[in-house]
Amino acid sequence: MPERRGNSVPKVGVYVCDCGTNIAATVNTKEIAEFAAQLPGVVVAKQYKYVCSEPGQQLIRKDILEHGLERVVVASCSPRMHEPTFQNAVAKAGLNPYHFAMVNIREHVSWVITDKDQATAKAMRLIRAAVSRVLLQTELYSRTEPVTKAALIVGGGIAGIQSALNIADAGYRVYLVERQPSIGGHMAQLDKTYPTLDCST
Repeated sequence: MPERRGNSVPKVGVYVCDCGTNIAATVNTKEIAEFAAQLPGVVVAKQYKYVCSEPGQQLIRKDILEHGLERVVVASCSPRMHEPTFQNAVAKAGLNPYHFAMVNIREHVSWVITDKDQATAKAMRLIRAAVSRVLLQTELYSRTEPVTKAALIVGGGIAGIQSALNIADAGYRVYLVERQPSIGGHMAQLDKTYPTLDCST
């Protein structure tokens, strides 16, 4: 079990989303929240109809401040849809956004499993894993780095040449690297091409 400040474990809040009936119709979200409340480090575990809604985000922020939460896990839909939403929500409450973990119990559970007991059991396993993972996560900070607006194309075959031309036409500097003394790849070895029988070069 991870340690922090002596022997204390970071306080975790777990929030299980019904997502209307998208999740709740197949997964017993109330039972999952009760299960999550028993996991190591979890001091708050709640079920909510739409955790991504503004009231749902306010609930998380309120609990971070009231319970001193140091980690947050949300079990809902795909991180591709709402991970930034929840990261921003926890950041507004003063928590590092990378002390957040998201569990996809919609696409990975309720949308692919029809048996409610099996779906609930899988969701529990995923949440247990997420809580274990989030306890080990460390603070990260975003930063801006300068970018060289150029492209390196490896291989001077027909695909490499065409890629280099397209990028150059878009206004960027291109470096084309070819290991052979001439470009053209296999295409340069052909004397005729189908269907016109033109010279390949």
